[in-house]
Amino acid sequence: MEKASASMWRKIDTRYNLVGNECENCKTLYFPQRIVCRNCGRDTKMKPRKLGGRGRIYSLTTIRVPSDTFKESAPYTVGIVELDEGPKVEGHVVDGGRDPKIGDRVNIVFRKMYTDGEEGLIHYHFKFVME
Repeated sequence: MEKASASMWRKIDTRYNLVGNECENCKTLYFPQRIVCRNCGRDTKMKPRKLGGRGRIYSLTTIRVPSDTFKESAPYTVGIVELDEGPKVEGHVVDGGRDPKIGDRVNIVFRKMYTDGEEGLIHYHFKFVME
């Protein structure tokens, strides 16, 4: 058995990839993954589906007074992005020197969000980079 390590975590497909799922009955896409389709109910057959990660900013806000976890990053922008495939995903918007606006095109990337303690676990999450 493999020892727990960073490489082992990277092998979990849904941890470092944008993987949702799709209902085989009605083709509705979900992110995060669901067990039951909202449209089909109990007759659901869900299959994993990797999402492209491109979309448009649907909503956003700038955080100026953050929690202690993100105090070094303030101010920062958090947005909801509607992916080209349909699902909506939240994450930090990396503006690249310009003010992000609703409707702007973005691409998803995985980046370090914070570390627990000085030598603790590194937490990653989605961030969106402006096109």
